[in-house]
Amino acid sequence: MSKAFTRENDGAEEDELEPALQLPLGLKNYITPAGYQSLKDEFDQLWKAERPALVKTITWAASNGDRSENGDYIYGKKRLREIDRRIRFLSKRLDNAEVVDPAEREECGQVFFGATVTVYGQDGVEHTYSIVGVDEADAGRGRISWVSPLARALLKAREGDVITLQTPGGKEELEVTEIRYVALSLN
Repeated sequence: MSKAFTRENDGAEEDELEPALQLPLGLKNYITPAGYQSLKDEFDQLWKAERPALVKTITWAASNGDRSENGDYIYGKKRLREIDRRIRFLSKRLDNAEVVDPAEREECGQVFFGATVTVYGQDGVEHTYSIVGVDEADAGRGRISWVSPLARALLKAREGDVITLQTPGGKEELEVTEIRYVALSLN
């Protein structure tokens, strides 16, 4: 059979996501305005700049003749599949996103999506976490996904509440000391 009529597959399933990026079934894809803009910027960069340039390179490489030993063509097709997969992923995420701006939320004294929460742990150390969307979580910067165990434990807590978090090392108690709703940036 001619290769023109077979589907090239680099071993990756088309819509398979890392487990950390999968949303539990039936839950909305909440995201902050900064997170949404970041996804949109990446989508625009791939769709309007990288993909057209790559298609031009692939067209040039294909015009050079034998494609079976043409590195530019082979690499270009593989990279194009990766870009197209990422574009489909971003498109779905953007279409299903529900943007929630924490800066517009009135101070309510309770933890919800977008809250920046300061907690005091049993170890005597104070930590600050912002509860954000799955696509913008960055634990190193104190940004935790709203579906993470820590965020789930914090949701609906009030200042002064002590929450219990089940960790691999056992149960840990955290006291909520401050709840703020402020605009978050990705910088």
